[in-house]
Amino acid sequence: MRTRVPTTLLAVTALFGLAACGSSTDTAAPAEAAKPVVVASTDVYGSIATAVGGDLVEVRSIIDSPSADPHEYEATPADAAAVARAAIVVKNGGGYDSFADRLVASAGTNPTVIDAVTLSGLEGAEEETHAGESPEEHAEHAHGEFNEHVWYDLGTVRTVANQLATDLGAKDAAHAATYTANAQAFGADLDALQQKVDAIKATHDGQAIAVTEPVPLYLTDAAGLRNITPEAFSEAVEEGNDPAAAVLAETLQVVPTAKVVVSNSQTESASTQEVERAATAANVPVVPFSETLPDGVDSYVAWQTGQLDALTGALNRAA
Repeated sequence: MRTRVPTTLLAVTALFGLAACGSSTDTAAPAEAAKPVVVASTDVYGSIATAVGGDLVEVRSIIDSPSADPHEYEATPADAAAVARAAIVVKNGGGYDSFADRLVASAGTNPTVIDAVTLSGLEGAEEETHAGESPEEHAEHAHGEFNEHVWYDLGTVRTVANQLATDLGAKDAAHAATYTANAQAFGADLDALQQKVDAIKATHDGQAIAVTEPVPLYLTDAAGLRNITPEAFSEAVEEGNDPAAAVLAETLQVVPTAKVVVSNSQTESASTQEVERAATAANVPVVPFSETLPDGVDSYVAWQTGQLDALTGALNRAA
């Protein structure tokens, strides 16, 4: 069973106090300070910032390990120091990475904030901004109502990249044209990913899949794949809860009828293990998808290429 522990605003404020003590060396290198600093909540958005900014920007991803869960993450003094230096902060939003909201609120430096959920224009995204709610209240409110994993929507990723180019150009006008060109090149790479999605749809449109969590659904929906997982199962797993026995039983019944099971490789519970065992017993391929970049991968495009190729191969074998 997974649990998610909120971090209080008071704790983050204390981190800024710690970060301020002994941070005098952060300004010792004028050449580094001249670069716009982009802080991303996860390495997914950090990799997009790197694609757009290249060597002209300094990018720091707060979460850069597959072992970390953004819902549980507790900010560190190093995170606080990074946000205090940031010209731009890129976050997912939608209650997914509320630690970033707390860090920005406590920084007192007013960086430009890029919120992927807000930019997405996806159905339900506009309801993800709730005036007067704390980050913890918002995160609790948001789950189960909106799929916040918007980095699996290629249109949203393109919009984030273009917004980064615009905002970096505003911070560093001398290189604005380069940022725009980099975003366009990244967009061409996204076009290649979209072709892979379209190829899956052309061959496998309407075929059934099961998922352990709703993480990849924007991408699998775009590929025409039909999710047959009971919603109560994937929602319970995402919240770190054990599904009710009846819900688990229903899920285990549908697994053998799926062409593929897509699992979240970064979170595992007794229930998801049982689903994977049922898939293996029924000769249904299990394809792992992740929430952040795998070890050894630093490119959004390379990451998604690998996952789409694995999904395509599994679907073709199951055909």
